[in-house]
Amino acid sequence: MKSPAPAVRPPRSRLGRRAALIATVLVAAGLAWRFGGAVPAVGAELVSKLTPVDARLVNYRVSPTHPRILRADDPGLARLKTQLEGNEAAARRFRDVVTAQMTGADVYGFEPWYAALMFRLTGEPLYAAYAIQATDASVAAEEMLIAQDMRAVVSGDSYLEVGRVVGNVALVYDWCYDRLTPAQRSRWLTYSNNSVKNIWNHRSASWGAKTYPWTGWSVDNPSNNYYYSFLRATMLLGLASLGENDQAQTWLDTFRIAKLEKQLFPTFKRDLEGGGSREGTGYGTAMRGLFQMLDWWERSTGERLAERAPHTLASMAHMMHSTVPTLDRLAPTGDHARDSSAALFDYHRDYLLELMALFPKERMSGMAKTFLASSSVPVMKQGFNAYIDFLYGDSHVQAQPLSDLSTTYWGAGTGQLMMRSAWKPTATYANFICGPLTESHAHRDQGSFVLHRGGWLLNDANMQSSSGIEQGEEMHNLLRFEMAGVPVKQRNGDGCKLTALTDNALFTYASARITGAYDGRVVVQKAEREFLFIKPDTFVVLDRSAAAPGARRIWTLNLPPSATPPVTVGDHLRSGDAAKRLDIDRLSPPGIVSEVIPWRSLGGAIQGGWRIDATDKNASGEPFLHVIGTGGSVASAARVDAPGQIGARVRLADGREAVVRFGLDVPGASLSLIGNGLEGDKTVMFNANLPNTVQVPALYAR
Repeated sequence: MKSPAPAVRPPRSRLGRRAALIATVLVAAGLAWRFGGAVPAVGAELVSKLTPVDARLVNYRVSPTHPRILRADDPGLARLKTQLEGNEAAARRFRDVVTAQMTGADVYGFEPWYAALMFRLTGEPLYAAYAIQATDASVAAEEMLIAQDMRAVVSGDSYLEVGRVVGNVALVYDWCYDRLTPAQRSRWLTYSNNSVKNIWNHRSASWGAKTYPWTGWSVDNPSNNYYYSFLRATMLLGLASLGENDQAQTWLDTFRIAKLEKQLFPTFKRDLEGGGSREGTGYGTAMRGLFQMLDWWERSTGERLAERAPHTLASMAHMMHSTVPTLDRLAPTGDHARDSSAALFDYHRDYLLELMALFPKERMSGMAKTFLASSSVPVMKQGFNAYIDFLYGDSHVQAQPLSDLSTTYWGAGTGQLMMRSAWKPTATYANFICGPLTESHAHRDQGSFVLHRGGWLLNDANMQSSSGIEQGEEMHNLLRFEMAGVPVKQRNGDGCKLTALTDNALFTYASARITGAYDGRVVVQKAEREFLFIKPDTFVVLDRSAAAPGARRIWTLNLPPSATPPVTVGDHLRSGDAAKRLDIDRLSPPGIVSEVIPWRSLGGAIQGGWRIDATDKNASGEPFLHVIGTGGSVASAARVDAPGQIGARVRLADGREAVVRFGLDVPGASLSLIGNGLEGDKTVMFNANLPNTVQVPALYAR
């Protein structure tokens, strides 16, 4: 299923010559527009009946008069007016986007409520006129279909766009209420009620006199991007129409209690420790819509929900750690259908700005401010997103150095272990995946990893697809299994379990039990991976596995098109030069030839790059043991076993020496690290068994 896309474009404005005056009006937008007065409590009867929800947890207030949405945020609205009056950059850009649309341009993704917001801030009637005209035309087009007992357009793709479409109707209804005719108010509410009713009653959904049941995809799944669209429509319609719409309280109860209190908050507390999304770094950005709802609910009702689940604040760190050191790409986990390259985009900027607005005094917000200013998206690139920089300017957040942020992060709920040598563009970065496999946009990549240093060294082949939704095991850097030439698929089950994790200034170590990701498939009897990052640039990977007779074990890597064609000599593979040099030494099993396969030669969905397959026909042979150097970090690598252990001696280019040994049959490792990087130094920096428990890395470096 696709993530939310821009709403259907409204019809072009036909306001005539008066629109030519709008620029003058906007520059002089200093009109008084005050909001205040008492905000009475709403839903006392509801609160008295809350069972089993504790009534103390639901304490919101909605204005009895319009405007209601964002009403409680007088200081925020005053700040926006000041920005317009001062012609500040973000305000000017947003105003110019609205002006362009109203004077005949066709701004991609433009929504009429942008003009309604300008009306609310300036009092200029032209804005209201445009917002109402465009919204009314959209509703009228839907009414024509409904009158013929046909499905409304908003029902398409399992009601994916309902948050934008009905959300727009609700915002314009609320902010331009006094300029709507009684007939318009009635028609808009009838259409919006019908749409929201159909979401939550999917089996009896109807348009006109005809029933149109649908699947109800993700109406009860708070981890899915569709859910946030459903919530947006429900929340905004309830807030906007309370007092005029006999279904408004039902929508507020549905949003606040049935969905947030009884579904989303418990699910996030249980499943999403550490923030982020199980849909990955592409579709996971849909959570920005959730964060905006939490913010707008607080500004509209006075009830703070941002801290009801630790996930919200944790997602700020999760997002920053998901981004590679050059701050222009994300770790490409899960589907990336909008842009398969996983480039940092406006949506990721929005994601962080929403969180910063919710937590303006948090230390992490200051780091996010520095992060965004240094990223490839320091301002919104797309005009239809200009409102975000306007609404969520970060001038009130105190910048903090990124170097104060830990270089390693464990998102237990998503299964993302992200590590880097430093918070600087030249750093080495890895993302190791070990967690649940529960969402349709997640990939069959449990136990895989990607590497970045100045650019991708090892990535997911999905990045070279046009669809961005290629999920197969062979697309990812893992040990996969095949039976009769057919990959054994990972699937929902116990998932991958991280059994050990430790992080310090010298190394990061993780041990993963991947067997559960195969959900009891008899072919896969054991799949375990131990992953050691010797900072700043070297990795040692051990794969312990066993499969049914006749199965093949294939150690797989994927190199991007930007890499130089990989060359194999015996058990050594090399690609690239200088910082982008990649060296891989296979120390076990012996006698296996690495096959370099251009993806294009396979004639499938992948349009570039190389796949490296090292195939062992012995289903339960020796573990795979590899040493991976980046930027020429490894001088030599040799196998050094001990009783019951398999190991490697790695001489590093900076003069250090590391000896790491892993259990042959059971997880566990020891590490000896000698030398501090100075020529001739033989100081023992570490010499001990590696921990066999999960020690969550600190959030801050200092």
